[in-house]
Amino acid sequence: MRDGAVVSATRHARTRQVALQDARRSHPTARLAPDGRGPRPPMGRRTGPFLVLILALAALVLLGLVMALSATAAPSLSGTDSAWSLFRSQAMWLGVGTVGVLVLLRLDYHRWRRPAALGMGACLLLLALTALPSVGLSANGARRWLGTGSIVFQPSELTKLAFIVFVAELLSRPDRHMEDTRSTLQPVLILTGVVSALLMMQPHLGACLLIAGVATTMLYFAGARLSHLALAGTVGASLTALLVAYSPWRRERVLGFLDPWQDPLGNGYQTLRSLHAMAAGGIDGLGLGSGRAKWGFLPYAHTDFIFAVIGEELGLAGSLFVVTLFVVIAATGLTVALRAPDRFGMLLAVGITSWIILQAALNIGAAVAVFPVVGITLPLLSFGGTSLVTTMAAMGVLLNVARQIR
Repeated sequence: MRDGAVVSATRHARTRQVALQDARRSHPTARLAPDGRGPRPPMGRRTGPFLVLILALAALVLLGLVMALSATAAPSLSGTDSAWSLFRSQAMWLGVGTVGVLVLLRLDYHRWRRPAALGMGACLLLLALTALPSVGLSANGARRWLGTGSIVFQPSELTKLAFIVFVAELLSRPDRHMEDTRSTLQPVLILTGVVSALLMMQPHLGACLLIAGVATTMLYFAGARLSHLALAGTVGASLTALLVAYSPWRRERVLGFLDPWQDPLGNGYQTLRSLHAMAAGGIDGLGLGSGRAKWGFLPYAHTDFIFAVIGEELGLAGSLFVVTLFVVIAATGLTVALRAPDRFGMLLAVGITSWIILQAALNIGAAVAVFPVVGITLPLLSFGGTSLVTTMAAMGVLLNVARQIR
């Protein structure tokens, strides 16, 4: 047995050496992928998908900064004597996010394998701390923040990225096969349930729906059976329906979404004001900075309803431009996933892309009355430091995968 193991190890080492020699003949800077199945493309390449993602990211964050300047004046004046206070904060976080992107797009994504479990555990601990009344910070009936003074962050945003990295690492292990549901499907579903339970203690139904959607998408691309996913989806949908049915304020919010005119000054108010703002913008908008909804007529205009402000000030043209950018990210992210050098990179690209696109769809859908309001931001556009930095960090990881595609 021992001699056989030695022979097998020797053959494996020779195979890796031959593969590396072949790789270096074609690419002097190439390295072997961790699974030893072939050369990893050189890190310095600027592929087509990489450039497209860079341009889409730059367009969204720059537009987000401009809209922050327009939409944060009213809330800034309500809390301070300066109309620039929130804009300066957003500009600072954009700078932090930019540094994060530049670092992460150069950091080989394979390095995220080892700390994946530690990062996920740390985020679970932060979510648990957020639920404690003596630790978590509350606002508008929700306890979703940690911090003190001017340093406040939202653990649920960090959890999204940690969840994707951990699930990608778990499902890409050489000893894990999707046919063995005990080592693949079940751990992911259990983790999804634990994260969702901690999020519901805040409560944050929107983040729960997002985590569930990302998990389902990653499992599908990993090769899980549709019957298993359908069963898990049925259970999740049933639990969501129960949460809505037995929670008066959630039930009223859903009813307000179904018929906002039934309670135009209550549960239907945000939806109606959002639709009114976008209708007022018409085709080409009222002009940047000329919108009225942000001046107290539309609650949370700079966060949950920034898309309505874009529609009012930049019109249908501006709204379609934003939607087009997210469609570009979706198509390019899928291309990166399909051309990723290994399974881990593929699942990372799938997870990050599905997170950004699902969150954008939920936010935009709420603004145009297609979905109920679930209290999540529009990625890269809404005001919010934790959301902006975490999403830009995720884009940095996706860009690194794009640099190494086949």
